[in-house]
Amino acid sequence: MKTAGIIGGLGPETTAEFYLQTILSAFKRNKKSRPPILIWNVPLEYQIEEDLLTKAEGEERYLPYLIDAAKRLEAGRADFIVIPCNSVHIFIDQIRNSVNIPVLSIVEETSNFLKEKNINKIGLLATLSTIEKRLYQKPLENLGIGVSLPNTLDQEKIGKLIQNLVLSRNDEEDKEELLGIIGNFENKVDDVVLACTDLQLLKPVHKHIKLHDSMRILMEATVNTILKD
Repeated sequence: MKTAGIIGGLGPETTAEFYLQTILSAFKRNKKSRPPILIWNVPLEYQIEEDLLTKAEGEERYLPYLIDAAKRLEAGRADFIVIPCNSVHIFIDQIRNSVNIPVLSIVEETSNFLKEKNINKIGLLATLSTIEKRLYQKPLENLGIGVSLPNTLDQEKIGKLIQNLVLSRNDEEDKEELLGIIGNFENKVDDVVLACTDLQLLKPVHKHIKLHDSMRILMEATVNTILKD
């Protein structure tokens, strides 16, 4: 099996969930041994994190942390790297160029997954930074998939929800608010994609709208790579 290197801590609960789901998914397909996984928890300053999540500001301050993390994982003999955080994929090219091992992209994996599902139009729930940088709009439109975005008020709510999740301050009201935002896409899109890996922590299930979790999509791609001959 190949060794996966995870750039984690963005945020911590999502990293933990990603790790556990990777272990469980790998076990279903290979019961000989547990998969080899390395995790580097990025020691990011809280203010840097808050500025990106709520204001889409200061993303350039992330880059030294991400490159350092990638190099540490490579030095630890990871065969490939994954980053269970959408927003920092604005730096995917720089991260890939900093190491000599493959770096999977959550954006590429999710976009290809949606294309394979023959989805014509999706609702996109993500951080303001992810939306402003058009991380998903451009590749999805290139694949012929239309994108619908939340209105300004709903996007502000999403930013606050994500910040609560990163700091482990979320509650049942946060889940209900997220479901309300998802409901605003009804009759406008085929499905909705959670293009922020922290949103899956609320475990939203909508009665009328199918949700696709970018974290789970990346996790399955990670397991595929671990088990690939």
